[in-house]
Amino acid sequence: MIPIKLSTKARYGLRVLFDIAQHSKGKPISLSVIAERQRLPLNYLEQIMLELKKAELVVSVRGAYGGYKLNGPLQEITVKKVFDVLEGPIILSDCVIDYCCAKTSYCVTRLLYKEMSDQLNKITANISLKDMIEDKNKLEIRDLVTDL
Repeated sequence: MIPIKLSTKARYGLRVLFDIAQHSKGKPISLSVIAERQRLPLNYLEQIMLELKKAELVVSVRGAYGGYKLNGPLQEITVKKVFDVLEGPIILSDCVIDYCCAKTSYCVTRLLYKEMSDQLNKITANISLKDMIEDKNKLEIRDLVTDL
């Protein structure tokens, strides 16, 4: 089996943004606090945050109470935006975007890979940090009911 995997950078970036969405209440959060809470390496998160800041998904605030906060409403920051910044568009094969062989114009597997890639991009474009927060809240409610 050949797994299709996201990079560590994309996974960690989404976790960091979700953490900020969940805990910030509009105030900046120190990256060291996030790194500790998420059990992720601080130096790697610093590199990721630079890319997210450059893409204007987060803003940094300097000072004793500084850190990072989201740059926009939760519903506008989608999983696709995060992945596009940190990973690039989701594609299952290079032939989806590049000419790779003489069969490109009539290759049925290329059409399949393109459709699958398009669907993954569509799905991630329709999931925002707000949706993720709502899903987490539903899971917590379900766990509370299950525990009773």
